[in-house]
Amino acid sequence: MLELKLATEIEQNQLGMRLDQALSELFPDYSRSRIKEWIINDKVMVNGVIINKPKEKVLGGEKVTINTEIEEETYHQPEDIKLNIVYEDDDILVINKPRDLVVHPGAGNPNGTVLNALLHYYPEIAHVPRAGIVHRLDKDTTGLMVVAKTITAQTHLVESLQLREITREYEAVAMGIITAGGTVDQPITRHPTKRTHMAVFPTGKPAVTHYRVMEKYRLHTRLRLRLETGRTHQIRVHMAHIAHPLVGDPLYGGRPKPPKGASEAFMQTLRDFDRQALHATMLRLFHPVTGEQMEWHAPIPDDMQKLIQALQQDTELHKDDLDW
Repeated sequence: MLELKLATEIEQNQLGMRLDQALSELFPDYSRSRIKEWIINDKVMVNGVIINKPKEKVLGGEKVTINTEIEEETYHQPEDIKLNIVYEDDDILVINKPRDLVVHPGAGNPNGTVLNALLHYYPEIAHVPRAGIVHRLDKDTTGLMVVAKTITAQTHLVESLQLREITREYEAVAMGIITAGGTVDQPITRHPTKRTHMAVFPTGKPAVTHYRVMEKYRLHTRLRLRLETGRTHQIRVHMAHIAHPLVGDPLYGGRPKPPKGASEAFMQTLRDFDRQALHATMLRLFHPVTGEQMEWHAPIPDDMQKLIQALQQDTELHKDDLDW
């Protein structure tokens, strides 16, 4: 059996939902029947009080903790999936995640994930909740992730993340011309009707994204972004909110707008880029055991490099037409 500790806050737009329904939305990796069982068996606390009625209505804003034990899921099997390991010691792993790789098994992705790869690479990590995964990247977002190899390391890293002591920086290519850097400070919650989407909404959880301009192209901008918070899809949602969605984003982007006079080869490059142009390029943290400050960098992957080169070439060809 594995000890499992989960914590969350009921979202404001879940007002009036049953407790089991609300928690199944907030923890999509666990079935509603399993969550209902935890509630009935006194494993769920709401605002510090055990609630054992799945039908209990929620108001929004309640703090929920779940303390239980689970058997290893049958689908959490070790799989020989190659990991690009940037750093490793007795306590942590830092990996550079490629595109097309889901971090944790869930609905529609029961296997073939980072978690399955970790169980194969380091079997002892099965004794750490969620195989040591501290934070996630979206399936098609590339870049750096830290993984804890022990419960002690995971506990410290989760606390550091909550205290905003872990620094994560990303590179992205956004649609449109962004003239200067700035900050998006807008709350994010699950979209009220599109359950796979997130959205900016007044009753959402606080979310802050800082961005600065690295390079401008004719109709696009290369950005460096830093997260203060780590909401689901945060960068993608925030950039779409300010009308600069990421190139290739299947959920929050749009069709690529062809710049005037663009070559067919350039337009084909834009069309072929079929994921959000987002890469976790820098990770800085204090080691969970030694306390040493550590920092890693991951160069942008080949597909983003090709996209950037095409944007640079197109901009150079039309530099006399630019008005910035």
